[in-house]
Amino acid sequence: MADTIDKGAALLALGEAARAALPQGCVEAVEVERGAELVLRVRRDGLLEAMTLLRDGEGFAFEQLMDLCGTDWPERPERFDVVYNLLSLSLNQRVRVVVGTDAATPVPSVAAIWPVATWYEREAWDMYGIVFEGQTDLRRLLTDYGFEGHPLRKDFPLTGYVEVRYDEERKQVVYEPVKLTQDFRNFDFLSPWEAMTTLPGDEKVHLNRIEGPKAKGGEA
Repeated sequence: MADTIDKGAALLALGEAARAALPQGCVEAVEVERGAELVLRVRRDGLLEAMTLLRDGEGFAFEQLMDLCGTDWPERPERFDVVYNLLSLSLNQRVRVVVGTDAATPVPSVAAIWPVATWYEREAWDMYGIVFEGQTDLRRLLTDYGFEGHPLRKDFPLTGYVEVRYDEERKQVVYEPVKLTQDFRNFDFLSPWEAMTTLPGDEKVHLNRIEGPKAKGGEA
């Protein structure tokens, strides 16, 4: 327990050091989640300065951008969070940086700081429609070329709007509006493994339990 408290205190001190080294208001919040995860919420206009400090600043040394993703909160005016997970190999520590935005306001690209961010920013654009200012390769990555919309937004229908199939007569791939041949009337909400409630041979176990063990030597 003491180790957890000490680690949380050290992470909180690291976050406060980053807040103090940046212009006032750049870091909006410093939190330690689950006692072991440092989270910095940063303003959009101070993102590049904060990221440069976290990579190059003495005592931080977060050399690697491990991941960049989006989250959608439709009920908020700034519905999207852009989440950056950074790793310091030299100091063996991690930090999560969070920046808020909406569907129209761009977030500064960090590709000039970590070139690997290009792939992640394209993915966030494709899935959520988050715009990254300064990203020169902002195009679809996981969806098809003619895809419309952003499938990980909470207001995007699970079935989508169009379906793709190969037309044997036309000898080409065609796009058509989604047609559900039947409703999910008989869907049991179980995975294929969970749906297997019995296996061959289980009936013998049940019979043995019902009949009970057989008596030895003809005893009743």
